[in-house]
Amino acid sequence: MAKNPFRTTLIAPCGMDCAICSAFLREKNRCGGCYAPDRLCSINCTISGCPDIRRRYHHTCTSFPCRRLKQLDKRYRTTYGMSMLDNLEAIRKNGIRAFVKMEREQWTCPSCGGTIDVHHGKCVVCGKERELGENG
Repeated sequence: MAKNPFRTTLIAPCGMDCAICSAFLREKNRCGGCYAPDRLCSINCTISGCPDIRRRYHHTCTSFPCRRLKQLDKRYRTTYGMSMLDNLEAIRKNGIRAFVKMEREQWTCPSCGGTIDVHHGKCVVCGKERELGENG
Protein backbone atom coordinates (compact mmCIF):
# COMPACT_ATOMS: atom_id res chain seq x y z
CA MET A 1 0.00 0.00 0.00
CA ALA A 2 1.37 3.39 -0.99
CA LYS A 3 1.83 5.82 1.87
CA ASN A 4 0.24 8.62 -0.14
CA PRO A 5 -2.85 7.42 -2.03
CA PHE A 6 -4.42 10.89 -2.33
CA ARG A 7 -5.40 11.88 -5.88
CA THR A 8 -8.26 13.57 -7.70
CA THR A 9 -9.47 10.31 -9.26
CA LEU A 10 -10.28 8.96 -5.78
CA ILE A 11 -12.84 11.65 -4.96
CA ALA A 12 -16.28 10.09 -5.37
CA PRO A 13 -19.24 12.04 -6.81
CA CYS A 14 -20.81 12.09 -3.33
CA GLY A 15 -17.76 13.85 -1.86
CA MET A 16 -16.19 10.80 -0.20
CA ASP A 17 -12.44 10.59 -0.47
CA CYS A 18 -11.91 6.93 -1.35
CA ALA A 19 -8.26 7.27 -0.23
CA ILE A 20 -9.42 7.29 3.43
CA CYS A 21 -12.07 4.58 3.06
CA SER A 22 -11.41 1.25 4.77
CA ALA A 23 -12.53 -0.63 1.64
CA PHE A 24 -9.79 1.10 -0.37
CA LEU A 25 -7.14 0.83 2.35
CA ARG A 26 -7.54 -2.85 3.23
CA GLU A 27 -5.32 -5.54 1.75
CA LYS A 28 -7.90 -8.24 0.93
CA ASN A 29 -10.86 -7.61 -1.41
CA ARG A 30 -9.62 -4.07 -1.91
CA CYS A 31 -11.93 -1.60 -3.65
CA GLY A 32 -10.26 0.52 -6.31
CA GLY A 33 -12.41 3.57 -5.64
CA CYS A 34 -15.72 4.77 -7.05
CA TYR A 35 -14.41 5.26 -10.59
CA ALA A 36 -12.53 1.95 -10.78
CA PRO A 37 -14.00 -1.05 -12.58
CA ASP A 38 -13.42 -3.11 -9.41
CA ARG A 39 -15.33 -0.77 -7.11
CA LEU A 40 -17.04 -2.64 -4.31
CA CYS A 41 -18.99 0.07 -2.53
CA SER A 42 -21.45 0.44 -5.42
CA ILE A 43 -23.11 -2.77 -4.22
CA ASN A 44 -24.54 -0.94 -1.19
CA CYS A 45 -24.39 2.65 -2.43
CA THR A 46 -27.67 4.22 -3.48
CA ILE A 47 -25.90 7.37 -4.64
CA SER A 48 -23.63 5.63 -7.16
CA GLY A 49 -26.73 4.34 -8.97
CA CYS A 50 -28.18 7.81 -9.43
CA PRO A 51 -28.28 8.71 -13.15
CA ASP A 52 -27.91 12.43 -12.41
CA ILE A 53 -24.39 12.20 -10.97
CA ARG A 54 -22.54 9.81 -13.26
CA ARG A 55 -18.99 11.05 -13.75
CA ARG A 56 -19.54 14.40 -12.06
CA TYR A 57 -19.68 15.73 -8.55
CA HIS A 58 -22.97 15.74 -6.75
CA HIS A 59 -22.83 19.48 -6.06
CA THR A 60 -23.47 20.06 -9.79
CA CYS A 61 -26.77 18.17 -9.63
CA THR A 62 -30.01 20.12 -9.87
CA SER A 63 -31.39 18.40 -6.75
CA PHE A 64 -28.29 19.02 -4.61
CA PRO A 65 -28.31 18.12 -1.81
CA CYS A 66 -30.75 15.26 -2.31
CA ARG A 67 -32.30 13.19 0.47
CA ARG A 68 -29.85 10.33 -0.08
CA LEU A 69 -26.83 12.57 0.23
CA LYS A 70 -28.22 14.30 3.31
CA GLN A 71 -28.75 10.92 5.00
CA LEU A 72 -25.24 9.75 4.10
CA ASP A 73 -23.76 13.02 5.31
CA LYS A 74 -25.62 12.78 8.63
CA ARG A 75 -24.36 9.23 9.19
CA TYR A 76 -20.76 10.16 8.40
CA ARG A 77 -20.85 13.32 10.53
CA THR A 78 -22.25 11.38 13.49
CA THR A 79 -20.24 8.18 13.20
CA TYR A 80 -16.96 9.20 11.55
CA GLY A 81 -16.61 12.94 12.10
CA MET A 82 -16.47 13.93 8.43
CA SER A 83 -18.96 15.47 6.03
CA MET A 84 -19.61 14.75 2.37
CA LEU A 85 -21.49 18.04 2.08
CA ASP A 86 -18.53 19.97 3.51
CA ASN A 87 -16.23 18.11 1.10
CA LEU A 88 -18.41 19.00 -1.90
CA GLU A 89 -18.58 22.62 -0.77
CA ALA A 90 -14.77 22.74 -0.51
CA ILE A 91 -14.48 21.26 -4.01
CA ARG A 92 -16.97 23.81 -5.38
CA LYS A 93 -15.26 26.71 -3.64
CA ASN A 94 -11.56 25.86 -4.06
CA GLY A 95 -11.37 23.23 -6.79
CA ILE A 96 -10.55 19.54 -6.73
CA ARG A 97 -6.76 19.88 -6.53
CA ALA A 98 -6.92 22.16 -3.50
CA PHE A 99 -9.37 19.77 -1.89
CA VAL A 100 -7.06 16.77 -2.43
CA LYS A 101 -4.17 18.75 -0.95
CA MET A 102 -6.29 19.54 2.11
CA GLU A 103 -7.31 15.88 2.44
CA ARG A 104 -3.67 14.78 2.27
CA GLU A 105 -2.82 17.17 5.11
CA GLN A 106 -5.81 16.15 7.23
CA TRP A 107 -5.67 12.38 6.79
CA THR A 108 -1.93 11.67 6.80
CA CYS A 109 -0.66 10.17 10.05
CA PRO A 110 1.61 12.64 11.86
CA SER A 111 3.65 9.77 13.30
CA CYS A 112 4.57 7.68 10.25
CA GLY A 113 3.09 9.34 7.15
CA GLY A 114 0.56 6.55 6.58
CA THR A 115 -3.11 7.14 5.85
CA ILE A 116 -5.72 7.47 8.58
CA ASP A 117 -8.74 5.24 7.90
CA VAL A 118 -11.90 7.31 8.38
CA HIS A 119 -13.97 4.26 9.33
CA HIS A 120 -11.64 2.93 12.03
CA GLY A 121 -10.12 6.23 13.18
CA LYS A 122 -6.52 5.06 13.03
CA CYS A 123 -3.49 4.88 10.77
CA VAL A 124 -3.38 1.79 8.55
CA VAL A 125 0.44 1.67 8.77
CA CYS A 126 1.31 2.21 12.44
CA GLY A 127 -2.12 1.89 14.09
CA LYS A 128 -1.96 5.28 15.83
CA GLU A 129 -5.44 6.38 16.88
CA ARG A 130 -6.81 9.58 15.42
CA GLU A 131 -6.67 12.30 18.05
CA LEU A 132 -9.77 14.33 18.97
CA GLY A 133 -9.80 17.58 17.07
CA GLU A 134 -7.59 16.07 14.37
CA ASN A 135 -9.12 15.91 10.87
CA GLY A 136 -12.32 17.65 11.68
